[in-house]
Amino acid sequence: MKPSLLLVEDDPSLGRGLQINLELEGFQVVWAKDLAQGRIQLETPDAFRLVILDLNLPDGNGLSLLKELRPRSELPVIILTARTEEESVVEGLQSGANDYVRKPFGNKELMARIRAVLKGLAPVERDELQVGALTLLKKRRRCYYQENEIDLNRREFDILSYFMENVDTVVTRDRLLEYLNTDSVVLDRTIDSHISHIRLKLRKANSISVQIQSVYGVGYRLVELPEGSPA
Repeated sequence: MKPSLLLVEDDPSLGRGLQINLELEGFQVVWAKDLAQGRIQLETPDAFRLVILDLNLPDGNGLSLLKELRPRSELPVIILTARTEEESVVEGLQSGANDYVRKPFGNKELMARIRAVLKGLAPVERDELQVGALTLLKKRRRCYYQENEIDLNRREFDILSYFMENVDTVVTRDRLLEYLNTDSVVLDRTIDSHISHIRLKLRKANSISVQIQSVYGVGYRLVELPEGSPA
């Protein structure tokens, strides 16, 4: 008997595409298009091996369904989230989600995460980070904007990696210092200097759509701008 997955997703195009691809991978898929349908299906959670749960649904936030499920079931849940929903990702993991996937995502990434969760493994660490045309390969420590490689030193690479993992999120200097976890003395001004160098290298690589913006009095954030936006 094929393992059964519950997909809670309101987008008809994405939902149908996921259903087809998951069935091609050997799963039986029950597709609920809103929270109400999801609740009905989860009245018997033992019928499923895993839930793929969108957060932004027409009749509420998918997190409410997760919070209702957890006191009575350890059924694995992978949440689907937009890039701008960083706080919801954190809340989802704290509420008992097993993993998350950011939209847009590839079928191979989703399948890898499903299989890892079903095997009881820890979430797969992302080696490739991508924001628009900006790509960062963590294991190889290489960075590209389109076809242009960007030469970053060790500290610049680590800082940009953190920004790309927290895209559209305001990052304070204190958070960066904690992330870098360095034994050497790293001052606020040193952080500012590293970010200034990253910005310069992004400009030299003709990066227009991906920028590090200053948030006055708070810190910085990495953003992806629509094509045609002023630099």
